[in-house]
Parts: sequence; structure tokens; C-alpha cells
Amino acid sequence: MNRTSSTVSGAAVTALALGSIAGVALGGRTAYLRFRRRIAANALVLNETLPINSKWWRDLAKKKGDLLYVAIGDSAAQGIGASAPHRGYVGLLARQIREATGRTVRVLNLSVSGATVGLAVRDQLPRFMKVRQPDIVTVAIGANDIALWDPVAFEAGIRRLFGALPTYAIVADLPCFHLPHNERKVAIANGIVRRVAAESGLTLAPLHDVTRRQGLRRALTQVANDMFHPNDRGYRIWADAFGPVLADDLRRRFPPRADAAARPQAGAVASGSVSGAS
Repeated sequence: MNRTSSTVSGAAVTALALGSIAGVALGGRTAYLRFRRRIAANALVLNETLPINSKWWRDLAKKKGDLLYVAIGDSAAQGIGASAPHRGYVGLLARQIREATGRTVRVLNLSVSGATVGLAVRDQLPRFMKVRQPDIVTVAIGANDIALWDPVAFEAGIRRLFGALPTYAIVADLPCFHLPHNERKVAIANGIVRRVAAESGLTLAPLHDVTRRQGLRRALTQVANDMFHPNDRGYRIWADAFGPVLADDLRRRFPPRADAAARPQAGAVASGSVSGAS
């Protein structure tokens, strides 16, 4: 083989390699765009559940109960991404309250999908202030603040919100986002949440630690089709973050009734009562 033919052959190999790389890159970009379109379509489907979940919680709030549980939060508190509203973490905690105390539970879910801390202060806090003597209060808010992160505004809102809560309220820090560029913001946000919660004498539910321990691979099995909201499995993890501190609070303030075992279980969450969620 002479030098000319060798040069031509080398050029051909180089062209073939570059073409293969370009093809892989193009194929990867096409697959990525297809994935993004699918996620966007799935998000639109979930968006259609927003008014459905909201109405479900409004209707449920009309049901009477021995104890009043009030939840403040965003779409996670609404149970968006779960197969049914009561399979979100608020529904799971309502079931825990009922089972631990032997009492029926009325749930007043003040959460609003898309809420930031500032919006919670504006929209949910005034409604909360009108509630007379809630027995159990949970707050999980702040994940939506990460997109347009403003630590000064975040802390101001957290201070206003936490300052209005009873000392027995349970507040969660932000969940783990797993991706470094978001986790840096989450670390600042959670430092604020933990510090202000301690200053206010509130109990912290370690949502970040519990979700972080799942790891990214396992976390991917715990999100809904929009790759953002938890699914049923993910919401069980959220409930696990609240569970131990809620159990301690219930044992201290609402010991089980002596007749709890004999009391009928009046309906299930799925049928409009929080007396036996599944």
C-alpha cells in the first residue's frame, strides 16, 4: 500500500468515526428531546388532577372528627402524583393519627399546588389563623422556592410562617433533590428551616435526610410520571419522615382511648372519611 492510498484510507476511517460519533450524538439528542416531550405530556396529565385533588380535600374537610389535623404545604400535601389523594403523605399521616389514638380525624388541608413560602404566608396563613385549636399541624413547604432562589425572602417568609404556628406543630425541611446544583440551594434553605424551627420551639421532621438515604437510583422509582412529584411509594417515604416525631407527639398529647379497640372504623379515606385510609 503506497502513501497516497494509506492517507485516503486513514481519512476514510476518520470520517467514518466522526460520522459514527455524530450519529450517536444526534440519536442521543433525539432520544433526550423525545424524553422531555414525554415528561411534559405527563406533567400536563398530572396538572389535570390539581382541581380534582383540591376538591377532594375540600369535601373531606366537611367531615367531622374527634381530632382536627391541619396541613400547610404545596402540591405534595395535595398528593399530586399519588394514585389517589389519600395516598399522599397527608392522607397517610391522617391514618397514622387515627390508628395511634383510636379517634376519628377531620383533615383541613390548606395546601395549594405550586405554593412557595411567600404564597403560603399570603394565602394559607390567614386561613390557618382562623382555625380554632387545631390538634395536629404539619408544614412542608419550600421546594418550589428553589427554582427562583432568594434566601432573604425565603427566611423572611419562614419566620412569619413558623412564628404563627403552635409549638406542637411539626415542620419538615426540604426533600433531597439529589442533583448538586439544586442541593447547594437546598442546603441553605434547610439551614434556615432548621434554625428558625429551633428558635420557634417547633419539632422538625427530617425529610431531607430520609429522602437522601434513598439514593438517586431508588429515588427514580419513587417519582410520578412527571419525574418531579412523588408517587405512592415516594409518599410513603415522606410519611416515614414525619412518622416517628408524629408518633411521639401523639403518645404525649393523645394517648390511645381505652375503648379504641372496640370502636367501629367508620369508613375509609377513599370514601370520604379519614378513619381508615389505605
